[in-house]
Amino acid sequence: MERRDLEVFLTLAEELHFSRTAERLRVSQARVSQTVKRLERRIGAPLFERTSRRVALTPIGQRLRDDLAPAYRQIVAGVARAVAAARGTGGLRVGFQAPAVADLVADVIDRFRADHPGEVLIREADFADPLALLRADEVDALVALFPVDEPDLTTGPVLWREPLVLAVAANHPFAKLDSVSLEDLARAPVFRAAFWLDRTPGGLPVRAARSPATFQELLTAIAADEGVCPLGAHAAEHFARPRVAFLPFRDAPALRWGLVWRTSAETARVREFAAAAR
Repeated sequence: MERRDLEVFLTLAEELHFSRTAERLRVSQARVSQTVKRLERRIGAPLFERTSRRVALTPIGQRLRDDLAPAYRQIVAGVARAVAAARGTGGLRVGFQAPAVADLVADVIDRFRADHPGEVLIREADFADPLALLRADEVDALVALFPVDEPDLTTGPVLWREPLVLAVAANHPFAKLDSVSLEDLARAPVFRAAFWLDRTPGGLPVRAARSPATFQELLTAIAADEGVCPLGAHAAEHFARPRVAFLPFRDAPALRWGLVWRTSAETARVREFAAAAR
């Protein structure tokens, strides 16, 4: 049974008048009559008693109405919720893989807010598994370090580019240098944050340090000289502390922060946010 057939039957069951039903549904009266006849042939029994003076439900028609009406209301409500989600008529939830990146792309957020009503909710992603927020449907989009190559995710525009720096303890031998090379990552334990290499460009293995649970724990471990960590250059400004030094790389490519979202959960609002970043 088609949804339109259900709509005609339930509306006629409510109005008990062919002309008013046709007017309410914006179809012809003949269309209403044809639909009812088709349903009655399918059911195998009359659903309405029709005379020149009145229209009334038969007992079978009453039972069908009582059975179908709650389910139909659920269908209508479900479709309405899906349409609202697709249009993104509510707020937009944006996650950030690094805690200070929200400040770096504040102009994108401001442009989006200026043209689109609704709240922009900002969430910090889990340090150990930043994509978990997306996959748990706790954010609509995530600003993550590119490249992101996941079969269930769509990558959007790049929002921010910045140099790579190496965070080391202030008393580490590297701290006396003006700059470092990616080859230097083979000379100390390396914490894995957003950026990671298994081997240096020259083929030397990179030894992983322990895995901190939070970014603040990472900085504390670096200050204690447990290892070094490549980070975006914004960390030197946003997380400066006396016991941590930030050294520029001579040979590292720029980091790219971009927008990522679940392909199956793409909405108009996500697309509009991506467009604001271009």
